[in-house]
Amino acid sequence: MTDLHRLSIRELSEGLAGAKFSSRELTEHYLKRIAKLDTQVKSYVTVTAEQALVQADAADAAIKAGTATALTGVPIAHKDIFCTQGIKTSAGSKMLDNFISPYDATVVAQGKTAGLVTLGKVNMDEFAMGSTSESSFYGATKNPWALDHVPGGSSGGSAAVVAADLAPFATGTDTGGSIRQPASFCGLTGLKPTYGRVSRYGIIAYASSLDQAGPMARSAEDCAYLMNVMAGHDAKDSTSMDKAVEDYVANLNATALKGLRIGIPKQYFNVAGLDAAVKARVEESLKKLEELGAVLVEIDLNMTESYVPTYYLIAPAEASSNLSRYDGVRYGYRAENPQDILDLYKRSRSEGFGAEVQRRILIGTYALSAGYYDAYYVKAQKVRRLIQQDFLKAFEQVDVIAAPTAPTTAYKIGASLDPVEMYLGDIYTIAVNLAGLPAISAPVGFDQDNLPVGLQLIGNYWSESQLLSVVHQYQQATDWHSKRAAIAEENA
Repeated sequence: MTDLHRLSIRELSEGLAGAKFSSRELTEHYLKRIAKLDTQVKSYVTVTAEQALVQADAADAAIKAGTATALTGVPIAHKDIFCTQGIKTSAGSKMLDNFISPYDATVVAQGKTAGLVTLGKVNMDEFAMGSTSESSFYGATKNPWALDHVPGGSSGGSAAVVAADLAPFATGTDTGGSIRQPASFCGLTGLKPTYGRVSRYGIIAYASSLDQAGPMARSAEDCAYLMNVMAGHDAKDSTSMDKAVEDYVANLNATALKGLRIGIPKQYFNVAGLDAAVKARVEESLKKLEELGAVLVEIDLNMTESYVPTYYLIAPAEASSNLSRYDGVRYGYRAENPQDILDLYKRSRSEGFGAEVQRRILIGTYALSAGYYDAYYVKAQKVRRLIQQDFLKAFEQVDVIAAPTAPTTAYKIGASLDPVEMYLGDIYTIAVNLAGLPAISAPVGFDQDNLPVGLQLIGNYWSESQLLSVVHQYQQATDWHSKRAAIAEENA
């Protein structure tokens, strides 16, 4: 079959279970597509072809023996921030270019238990710091919709690999929008779960109180299948919540759109820099949800102006602490012929880290320094609580909150965005991480250059099932999620 890459996760699951094709055939199909097309997209850092075929054969045996799960034999790509035993785990950095992980992240281990077949590890902004996937040591990944544009970041490789049909779905991580923004830029659905819903064990840390893993796929239904595997308590992660996991697939139609109150924050639609086409597509999608029975309610989120400064104090401060372990001594990049221990530290870090990572380490170290800790970091944590309370007050009036995912569509590769301009592009996503809330991005149309636009829906704590259900019903009534870039239509 030449069109296996056009099947949804449900169709792949049913096809494997019904012996319409084998996992080996499916895996070989994707490996051929990767070999043919990824030279253009540059989404994979490592392709694990040999291991994938071994896993595919094991999946076929499990299906034959009747011991398969719903996802046994379905291929997946992992963001190169998830530790994978025996495979390079680089976090997109020269610092970890030689690091072979001795263990699996919990998300990867859960995928193996479910019978998923790992195609490889995909590109990302270095240590998940960035919004374009250009800061990777391995070079920029391209947006399948326009190869001279970025796919977003930091999970840009995860978005590009799905948008180009080089994997059916992928894992991503989201510290300030790194699942949702690339999903928006590449016309996909991406879910950032509630903090603590998915284990962070084995995910290379950027900002520990903000990082959260989630699924990236074409549709809410596809994301629900992967969430059924990813979600759950993990004793190895002290921030993991011991809370029962819902069956996200079974609940896809559980939330009634009739009477669903969708909050429309006044402040979000008056942000300087919000592109007119993005605003129009988002408003059209809200009108469609209204036609399907939802009620639009105008709300205030008064802390909006505090999002960017608060995030860009807390996240770099935590990054400064987390990245202090990379010193050229224990593992990772080590400078050659150091004169002394100080020279080893300085050169290993200055040669091993890229410009954006160094910038955020410096900002964070400054914010944590003795003279500025109270003035900056402590104050930012207090404002963070006010942001959380602002959302909780809003959820007394509404069920979900709607916003653009990003103020623009994808930037051109090499666009001269200064760091502050790039940081301001996170205005709609970072507050969700500061508050620990779940949020989802779904495709709702295109701008004048045929670049995808995303709608973001933000939910109250533990409302992943509701968010997936709302988007699923929207996608049953529209076809934006089924649109494909030209490169995705090519057969291997």
